[in-house]
Order: sequence, then structure tokens, then C-alpha cells
Amino acid sequence: MEILGNTLGQIAGEKAGIFKHGVPAFTVPQPEEAMSVLEEKASLLNVHLQLASPVDPILLSGLQLGLEGEHQYLNAGLAIALCSTWLQRTGHVGINYLNQTTSLPEEFIKGLTTAALQGRAQIVPDRFIENESSGDLVFYLDGAHSPESMDVCAKWFCLAIKEDYNSLANRAHNELSSPHESGHINNHKTSKKSSTQILLFNCMSVRDPQLLLPRLMNACSSHGVHFKNALFVPNTSVYYKVGTGASPPTNSEVDVSWQLTLQRLWEGLVHGEKGVSATCTDAKNADLTCEAGPDDTQKGIQNCESSTVFPSLPLAINWLRDNIRKNQSVRYQVLVTGSLHLVGDVLRLIKK
Repeated sequence: MEILGNTLGQIAGEKAGIFKHGVPAFTVPQPEEAMSVLEEKASLLNVHLQLASPVDPILLSGLQLGLEGEHQYLNAGLAIALCSTWLQRTGHVGINYLNQTTSLPEEFIKGLTTAALQGRAQIVPDRFIENESSGDLVFYLDGAHSPESMDVCAKWFCLAIKEDYNSLANRAHNELSSPHESGHINNHKTSKKSSTQILLFNCMSVRDPQLLLPRLMNACSSHGVHFKNALFVPNTSVYYKVGTGASPPTNSEVDVSWQLTLQRLWEGLVHGEKGVSATCTDAKNADLTCEAGPDDTQKGIQNCESSTVFPSLPLAINWLRDNIRKNQSVRYQVLVTGSLHLVGDVLRLIKK
């Protein structure tokens, strides 16, 4: 917002800077405030601005888009319009898939169904726990960091863990019907495990967590998903500056005052969800009873009823792994969101 502007109209005006005189342009449906600015800028530059329709799933020949989320059908429609226009303008006259009402070329389908983007609606089982106990610690990563993207992220997460549950149930059912006794026993144990949802969160201090955390919690609650614990951590990448050999500070040197603010807000929201009256302002200023266990004090860990602040991301990851090892009847489904920096840090740690 510091660069693009404080209103949708201002932001749309900056985005319209990509328009070039006489070159066709495409957009997806926008709020009126943004669309009117785009149309005005297009008119000034003699740009033919067209609205791309979302892709019809039927055109994908029974396959799924490579990128998760309903909004990706809009993005896919935009990609088709852009590619089709570029191909025509570069001499492939016989190609016109702008209306994409009947069919798509095989190359388009392959591109749309194999597209991948790390850190957006990405599911990654923890490699360390996977070797010991398959599927017991799974990270659901999405770099959402705006109120609207929180809604999209929450919806994706809730649907993804539901699909995961159905997949496990079907696998257990199929193998319980198997004549092999060993398969019967192992999958019976798998089917008995309870899934627990954990939030791993951080956002940059320029963001307003009072616009993010309530949206995330409410969107998940509307799908019947409630986090057992929220873990707040600083971003590791803040300490790795390009071109320097500086090592990150020790846990005792890390300032977690921002994470403690996030924790206070979260605890207030949880109490409000449980029927205790609490507004966002109350939550931010709440005096919470938080304590650290004997081992936690030395590590700088701050525990509250429904949340924990860790001075480093590796500590939080190790905490998750240790809990899985100690409790063989639980599966952790961890939603990592709030910051693309955090998502990148988690990916680097769990993929080592």
C-alpha cells in the first residue's frame, strides 16, 4: 500500500501502468471502484480492455487445475485469453480460444493441469515424521497476507483436510477388506487416529493482524474447523540478509514482542469464540495468564491456553515433531499462513 496506494482505485491506477498504446489487455471481474479506473486508463491509451471468463472445468478433459482454489479458474481463464491472443499476434492465425466454449488444445490443458506454484495452497508432509509414521505431520502452506486472501486460504484448508480425511478413510476401508492380516492391523491403527488442526502464523508488522486473524478464524469456524493451538514465530529469513555472512541471533536475542501481540489477539478471539465477550481491541490489550514450563523458560517459549510463542521457527517445528512422537494416536494438520516469508522459511526447513 505504501507503493501502490490506499484505495482500490489508486491501486488499479498503478496496475494499469502495464497498458501499452494499441495493445489488447485483459482483466478478470473487479470491484466497480477498480474496474472504472482500468476502463478509464484503457480508453486514454486506446487499449482494447477485455474481461476474461473463468475456465469451464469441462474443458479440462476430466483433469484438475494444477493450482488449488476456486479463484484459480479465473486465473486460468485469464491465462487462456493472454496466450491465445499472443499466439494470434505472432502469426498463429488459426488459433482462437478466447471464448473457450467447446475445446482447448492439448498443450493448454497440460499447462493448466501441471502448473505449480510453491507456497500457494501447497501440501507438504513432513519428511522426518513421514519416515517414522506416514501422514502424521502435514503442512498446508499458503502465503495469504490480506483479509480477502485469508478467506480463500481458510476455505482451501478446510476442504483440503476434509479430502485428506476421506482419502484416509477410503484407504483404511479398502485395506481392512484385504486378506493380508498385517495390512488390516496397520490401517486399523491409522483409521483410529484423530486429526488435530494447528495454526503456524506470522505476519509483517506493517500488516494489521486485527484484519487477518479474525477473518481466518471465522472462515475456518464456518466450515467446522477449530485450531487446537496457534504457534507464533518470527521469520527466520529476516536474519539472512543477501550478501552478508551474518548468522542469525540466538533465541535469547530475538525480539518476540510482535509475536506476543499476535498471541494476545488470538487468545482474545478464542475466548470470544467460546462465549466470553471479547472485541478485537479487548484482545489486543488483554492481560493474559501465560506461563513457561521449566524447559521452556530457557528456550524463551511463552505458553498460553490456546497458543504458544516460539523465539525461532526451528523450535516450533521440533515441538510439532516431538508431540507427534509422544502421541501416536494424533495426526497434526498444520496451516502455515500470514506471510510468504514464513512459508518460504518452513519449506526450507521441512525439505532439507
